[in-house]
Amino acid sequence: MATLAIVASIALATPAQAGSSNPYQRGPNPTEAIVTAVDGPFATASVNVPSGSGPGFNNGTVYYPTDTSQGSFGSIVVMPGFLAGQSQIAWYGPRLASHGFVVLTLDSKAPWDPPGDRGSQLLAALDYLTTTSTVKSRIDPSRSALMGWSMGGGGTLQSAASTPSLKAAIPLAPWDVTNVGDKVKVPTMIFGADGDRVASVDRFALPAYNAMTNAPEKAFVNLKNADHFTFAKANTTIAKYSVSWLKRFVDNDTRYDQFLCPAPNDPNTVAFLNTCPL
Repeated sequence: MATLAIVASIALATPAQAGSSNPYQRGPNPTEAIVTAVDGPFATASVNVPSGSGPGFNNGTVYYPTDTSQGSFGSIVVMPGFLAGQSQIAWYGPRLASHGFVVLTLDSKAPWDPPGDRGSQLLAALDYLTTTSTVKSRIDPSRSALMGWSMGGGGTLQSAASTPSLKAAIPLAPWDVTNVGDKVKVPTMIFGADGDRVASVDRFALPAYNAMTNAPEKAFVNLKNADHFTFAKANTTIAKYSVSWLKRFVDNDTRYDQFLCPAPNDPNTVAFLNTCPL
């Protein structure tokens, strides 16, 4: 990243929380331009996590804000899907970190791991990230979220169902034959794609959303002119709503309500359901 861009990013990320009663608020007042930009207001760096760094998960990469002036950050762990690698979810790392999160993107232990195994790996990696990793001092371990694509999304749902202490969950085109939605007590945003023939919305994402009768807040975003592999490459719509959901529930930042509630009439989606008011 050019030096000028880093300086500009740091300038944008001056402590906006000074006048706020929310101790977790990070970064400037959000705008449409900020939540849709490729780079958020924080400059970032990364560090590799080789296999064997901790029990219960494979390797990964940690992305984190370089700014230490605003306090600690919430953490997010991201899991790929069946036969997919970390490279296909790598874009979420710097994108989310640039909005003030410490993000660990993973490879699964085996490419064919089912959703339940992926969920266990997500939690093991989260424990490593918050207690053992080289960036643990930058993290508030009480504010964590999980995210996953395809079977990684199924694993995200399973972990959300078993771990109510999570602040947020974002399953991306989740695939899992077991619907655990009724057990989820975590604010959860589920993404689907109207052209998905691998994890169709009607079979997976929407039934999971409808089953979430115990989640404090929930949302369902169905992307327009999209398919299962839309989630494996950088996408402004996915980023905008993921960032907003994570900022709202991991950082308790109500400044991001404007992008979520009332449900947006977004031309890039065919459906946007949620439980307004937040």
